[in-house]
Amino acid sequence: MQLCTYQRADGPRVGVIADGLCFDAGYDGAMTDLIRDWPAARRGVDQAVAAGTGTPLAQVRLLAPILRPGKIFAIGLNYADHIEESKVATPEHQVWFTKGVTSVNGPYHPVTIARNGPFVDYEVELVAVIGKGGKNIAAGAAAEHIFGYCVGNDVTERVWQHRTPQWSLGKSFDTHAPFGPWITTADAVADVHDLGIRCLVNGDLRQNSNTRHLVFNVFQQIEHLSQAMTLEPGDVIFTGTPGGVGAAMDPRQFLKPGDVTRCEIDSLGHIENRFEAEA
Repeated sequence: MQLCTYQRADGPRVGVIADGLCFDAGYDGAMTDLIRDWPAARRGVDQAVAAGTGTPLAQVRLLAPILRPGKIFAIGLNYADHIEESKVATPEHQVWFTKGVTSVNGPYHPVTIARNGPFVDYEVELVAVIGKGGKNIAAGAAAEHIFGYCVGNDVTERVWQHRTPQWSLGKSFDTHAPFGPWITTADAVADVHDLGIRCLVNGDLRQNSNTRHLVFNVFQQIEHLSQAMTLEPGDVIFTGTPGGVGAAMDPRQFLKPGDVTRCEIDSLGHIENRFEAEA
């Protein structure tokens, strides 16, 4: 199933994507509430879709699937080719940072290049959404705790990222976490560790890899994070980017106003964002 958050005249609503149409899910809470209520709420969602009339996707304004995640974590240096282009050693331990909640952005919304942070780069990533919360989750049980998956772009301001050892500020500029276009539930993904993943900038293919090349796979990531904190329904995890980022090109290629990034993952869809100068 593909679940989205979309804009309706009376406010954001949870929807279901099917056959190129968006159906209202018949659920009055936010996506995080639905995730928490799943699977008890699923029958009602199925019934609402069966009885409803869908709207063509071209006429629907999709929002970020989760508007206010409780936590947004992202792992760095998690594909071998990205580690190589970054000219660093393969990490012995997982490298984690946070992204601010105000960085959340819609799948087709503009992304801002800030006046005081113009060195902006793209990073296509698989995004995992926590369903069943928990602490000290074993990697072998982690799949049971994942609600679904999205496509994300871990947009990064490189100067702010590297001016200190802590990356979170450079990763947390407003609008710098577009993801979506919907959540594909985990039961609809045959093998999350065998998905093609790509990023194009103005139609030029920059990143092209497969999730099988993750250094620490998604389940290992959940095991590691949950040793430190309780993961909760609706938490969002960016799982790493492959090689091909603009900062590693010669010469470096940072995004400028008017550029468009398209991030794609097999079976999950794509997001596309135009970059604009801060007003």
